[in-house]
Amino acid sequence: MTASVARRVLVTGTDTGVGKSVASVALMHALRARGLRVRGMKPVAAGCDATPHGLRNEDALVLQAASDPPAAYADVNPWALPEPTAPQLAARAAGVGVALPPIVAAYARLAAEADVVVVEGAGGWLSPLADGIEHADLARALQLPVLLVVGLRLGCLSHARLSARTIIGDGCRLLGWVGCAVDPGFARGDDYLDLLRDALPVPCLGVVPHAGAVPDPGVLAGSLHAAAAAVAGD
Repeated sequence: MTASVARRVLVTGTDTGVGKSVASVALMHALRARGLRVRGMKPVAAGCDATPHGLRNEDALVLQAASDPPAAYADVNPWALPEPTAPQLAARAAGVGVALPPIVAAYARLAAEADVVVVEGAGGWLSPLADGIEHADLARALQLPVLLVVGLRLGCLSHARLSARTIIGDGCRLLGWVGCAVDPGFARGDDYLDLLRDALPVPCLGVVPHAGAVPDPGVLAGSLHAAAAAVAGD
């Protein structure tokens, strides 16, 4: 397919540490298994290490590694910020003024040779990407439907309902949600999944099992077949 009709999705979460990166990479592998060319993107990443090649973020590197065809790091992560904190604070500490135009330009380069671009946000939906830039602004600028990752742990029901309500209230298209078993000791996880299915206005598109310290995205991809079908428009 041509870049002008590239499919796309913004992966956001109910909070930080809920499995967005694991879910994003698993989704990329599920899409690739459908024969699609897929690239990942982390527009703003706080918490980057200095390397001989420049600042690098762990999550962005994982997205880059999962991309096929390969993508330049500068396009995968156009705004790399050293301090591991809220992007607003990290940008201020680095003396950087994060803006949308470089993100839009990098996205266009990624989409030029991809059938699907999976864009991973930073933190939860209402965690600003920068001073004056919300996730809703990014979704609108790139015309991205949203996939919500719900970390399955105590408090997830309220966080998921609030996030879904806000995404829709911001005028963005909520494609669906996926659960992510971030806490292997979480009691009554199946019961909470039932509550979430009843409470959220969009379908559950998969549940990513607890992956341990070193998740295998190829194995986890099997849990996101429905999400891949929804993103691919099948």
